[in-house]
Amino acid sequence: MTTGQGFRTADGAAVSLRSVTPGDMEFLERVYGSTRAEELALTEWDDATKSAFIAQQFRAQHEHYTSNYVGATYDVVVVDGEDAGRLYVARWPDEIRMMDIALLPEYRGRGVGTPLIRALMREAADGGMKLSIHVEQNNRALGLYRRLGFEPVHEHGVYVLLEWRSDREGSAG
Repeated sequence: MTTGQGFRTADGAAVSLRSVTPGDMEFLERVYGSTRAEELALTEWDDATKSAFIAQQFRAQHEHYTSNYVGATYDVVVVDGEDAGRLYVARWPDEIRMMDIALLPEYRGRGVGTPLIRALMREAADGGMKLSIHVEQNNRALGLYRRLGFEPVHEHGVYVLLEWRSDREGSAG
């Protein structure tokens, strides 16, 4: 799925992508922060310290992505006209890398993420490429990726690199 294309979830919600604009940075930081909420709940930090940490980490991640993934697509996931998450994708000659896919908590488990991933699986299969993503080893989404046919190929610290190939089990359809 590319910017401008869309689909409907099983419950009828309209999902589409739009390119990130400079005005989206506050929203994207909020999405990023939502992915760290459980981890930060375990700290004794006050809200101001947590907010400062999220802001610093988001900036560092954003700078890393934009400097190391030149030519990647950076999209906001839109559900029923509301900004709901982000999808960052790098496309190389033999691989599509999901750099990041994240939804705000209220959009998780609603049939939004899986069709986005399946669309990238179809794109990879059509191009004879592999599809990959780095995932934290304790991330709940790991089960989803495994069910879709992704396999671990490398571990690095807390992250595991998962790959999906159309010549393995796990349908893109």
